[in-house]
Amino acid sequence: MEQNVSTLAAIAKIIAPLAAAILVGNWFLSEVKKVRIKGGPWYQPYLSIPGIMIILAILVPVIFWMLKR
Repeated sequence: MEQNVSTLAAIAKIIAPLAAAILVGNWFLSEVKKVRIKGGPWYQPYLSIPGIMIILAILVPVIFWMLKR
């Protein structure tokens, strides 16, 4: 029984970030489509909430890595 619970917890740890990434990615792509329809600048989707979340998700590990050196 304990092994089943630990397996389920491991699967949840894998699925939760993947689901979050899919949701934020789709949200970002919808922002990109809105900007393209309006004819806005290419960088405008990156200034939206999902764009900032994606930028931070990339930069935070890089910053931590640079501070460890």
